[in-house]
Amino acid sequence: MAKRLLIADDSALIRRMIAEVLTQSGWQVVGEAGNGAEAVEKYKQLRPDAVTLDIVMPETDGLYALDGILAFDPNARVVVVSALNQTKLITEAIRKGAYDFIAKPFLPEQLLDTVNATQGAPVGAT
Repeated sequence: MAKRLLIADDSALIRRMIAEVLTQSGWQVVGEAGNGAEAVEKYKQLRPDAVTLDIVMPETDGLYALDGILAFDPNARVVVVSALNQTKLITEAIRKGAYDFIAKPFLPEQLLDTVNATQGAPVGAT
């Protein structure tokens, strides 16, 4: 059974790039979000196995989304995909409970390895 992924990024191009890399490797993209509030709502509806999450998005940012997702599901596997110049925000996201971080622009192998790694650690009741 394919692992289910939610992609949250305000850039349609980045969402498409992430989807391409991961669907070619067996992931199923079950939803996409363009801002933090949408990401939280889609997570609650879809309950994916992993989330890729941009930090800087319009309206509500990725830190808002991370808080909301982890409040709903403390075992959520969230990988932050953001520009390196956002170091302070990335550090905050990891401190809050993000699983890992990938810098934009990313290498496809790095994205795949990091998202696949989210499924290796034991998770609570699935």
